[in-house]
Amino acid sequence: MPDTTQAQAQAEARAAITAAGTLPDHEIDLAAVALQFARIDRPDADWRAANQALSALARDAVQSALANPQAEAGDLVQRASALAGVIHEAAGFDGDSEHYDDLANANLIEVLHRRRGLPVALGILWLHAAEAAGWGAHGVDFPGHFLVALEGSRGQAVVDVFHGGAPLGAPELRHLLKRMEGDKAELRPGLLVAMTRRGVLLRLQNNIKLRRLRAGDMPGALACTEDMLRLAPGHVPMWREAGLMNQRLDRIGAALQCLDRCLELEPEGEMAARVRQVVEELRQRLN
Repeated sequence: MPDTTQAQAQAEARAAITAAGTLPDHEIDLAAVALQFARIDRPDADWRAANQALSALARDAVQSALANPQAEAGDLVQRASALAGVIHEAAGFDGDSEHYDDLANANLIEVLHRRRGLPVALGILWLHAAEAAGWGAHGVDFPGHFLVALEGSRGQAVVDVFHGGAPLGAPELRHLLKRMEGDKAELRPGLLVAMTRRGVLLRLQNNIKLRRLRAGDMPGALACTEDMLRLAPGHVPMWREAGLMNQRLDRIGAALQCLDRCLELEPEGEMAARVRQVVEELRQRLN
């Protein structure tokens, strides 16, 4: 694919993400936006084939729902079993524990092709399928491990989508938390709060940003952050982060623009005071 065509594909993807950034959270199409993020990193890939794969998953989820009266009636165990059957058993998706840090595991185009991914990428497939089936579901920002909660008339059922949709009760959640935070960790209020759709997508992209930072790819991490801001233009900490990245890259004008935007959104408080100090130092460097 010629470079100009790749650049056009990236521009189209960024325009789509920017448009999604203007929507109320509940109107954001999780899988569609994740696919546009994936296009930016893989402009040469066949994203339309990936979109067809998403449509096939949705159709299979609808058929599975119609064939399961108990799930349709709100049985959460049956709903989890039906979705696991569609995504993991029939389609063969699984968590990639062997190459966990591979950037492909956070790129939805690659995930749909390889049938392997990070918890949040697989979680997006679960949320996509659940929505197609007409079932309530949301992401859970559990420490160190993204989970999905299915909603029903009698509460919710939490599942580990990285491990085939395994159900997680209190003992399993406690074990997972101790594994992430240490033996003294205990379950506490707020661990299973529902994530917004933006939050799910930002967590997906944050995996890419952090891996680029660990690899010493500051420009790549900055580009990822800038694309995240297209979806969440009011995210104050990310504006600050983008400013500091630009500062480290000696892009003083861009750093000031980001930090000024941060102060416009949040002019008061401890973080604002720290940002003003950085802004003052940067403006002195320009004089």
